[in-house]
Amino acid sequence: LEIKLALPTADPASLARQLARLPALARRKPVRKQVDNIYFDTPAQALRAQRMALRLRRVGGDDAPQWLQTFKTSDGGDSALSLRGEWEVPVPGPALVQAALQAAPPWQRLDPEGAVFAALQPCFATAFERTAWTVRRRDGSVIEVALDLGQITSGQRSVPICELELELLAGAPTALFDLARHIALHIAVLPLAASKAQRGHALRDGTLDTPLRARPQPLGGDVAWHQMVQPVLGEMFAQFTANLNALRHCDDPELVHQARVGWRRFRSALRLFKPVAPVRAAPPWPQMQPLLVLLGELRDLDVACTQTLPALQDAFVAGHAGRAERCHAMEQAFQQAALQQRQRLRQALQEPPVGAALLAITLWLDELARPEAWGGPGHLGQGRAPLGAPAHGAAACAMEKGAARQHPRRKPAPRAHSGQAPALQHRGLVPALARPHATLAAAGQRCAGGDWRITRSVAGRCAGPAAGSGPGHCGVSARLCRRPGGCALGIAAAG
Repeated sequence: LEIKLALPTADPASLARQLARLPALARRKPVRKQVDNIYFDTPAQALRAQRMALRLRRVGGDDAPQWLQTFKTSDGGDSALSLRGEWEVPVPGPALVQAALQAAPPWQRLDPEGAVFAALQPCFATAFERTAWTVRRRDGSVIEVALDLGQITSGQRSVPICELELELLAGAPTALFDLARHIALHIAVLPLAASKAQRGHALRDGTLDTPLRARPQPLGGDVAWHQMVQPVLGEMFAQFTANLNALRHCDDPELVHQARVGWRRFRSALRLFKPVAPVRAAPPWPQMQPLLVLLGELRDLDVACTQTLPALQDAFVAGHAGRAERCHAMEQAFQQAALQQRQRLRQALQEPPVGAALLAITLWLDELARPEAWGGPGHLGQGRAPLGAPAHGAAACAMEKGAARQHPRRKPAPRAHSGQAPALQHRGLVPALARPHATLAAAGQRCAGGDWRITRSVAGRCAGPAAGSGPGHCGVSARLCRRPGGCALGIAAAG
């Protein structure tokens, strides 16, 4: 059983010192070693398709290297908390040994005739320095804490490794969870579901930062509630955290969109399951609220930059060459504001309270998969499905009624802007532009006969000085005026 955590820090070199100062690790001497791995698969990626990995690992220097062959299987989940099968044996040198794989039953089922082994070839490599602490607790539990800093390489492509792995070597899982919570209180972490092997394959294919979209779980009609709730919620939460991890180093606007989609799906499912499942015990997330606000504001800016403004540009310029330059200045102001917002978002991900809240939800989802989470007093009240009952009939009706009771009471929460460029906050321009972008685009097409004009303004400071404006002001303001034959949108931006 292990927990994998990404470390969203601006200073990876200081992580070992920070970890060594934690009370749980302070009196334990770390072991440092250089680790080099080569991962293998067939041209058709037979191992990847089964969520398996095969590697050769070299530990130590060139004078006395040690070689280990490791075969791993996955538990099939998409969580930072995983229980993987692992078979590791020493081998004499940098070559795979087929006989060593026969001790692993999953390999025997995968390759009974040896055809898969014959087709294996190197795919990608990892090289990192591992700093490891062994934590022995009074209750007899033993946990290895490993800090890995390095990179994954595939051809000319590479991606950094900066992560923490906590592996339970002996004892109860609660000891592992307690130590993970302790670390998350002091060091910024993000739950990381993708293994090094999965990231290596994605790097090789050029899909490493591809936004993760919803992947609804296939569920049969006779599945019990306690078997359904955790996979459904887990898939939604995985969509949220996977896109958050990619956002740390990728500017694709779709990552912001899909992260917000994953979070909304997760919250909606919590409300939907509330009448029939023990979801009232879900950890609160007030520490995440600033991050969620930043995500919403960044999404508004991304939509304005990529959809709304381009759709209105032709109608705005309308054959007037002088307007093109002014339109370009407005686009630059929005792009600069989006850039600044991304920086704020990444800084928010480096705050320990955010990672602690995400880790708490990860551990709670793991507990939800256990039958005891459904059997205690107060967990299953009147009208709720008993343990093992199928997810239909009276229980489904209870859930539908609960959802119907909640929706009429739902009101849009006020959006408290948290550091968005002041000029783009003016008169709520960003929400006005971004949310009803389809309506604005359609209206913009009807405005071709109307009058768009650019005026100067000193109300904003979002993108620095602009030609003809005062010091520190971008000097761009757009106003769509009401004219006969035009529209009446009245868009105004001081920015």
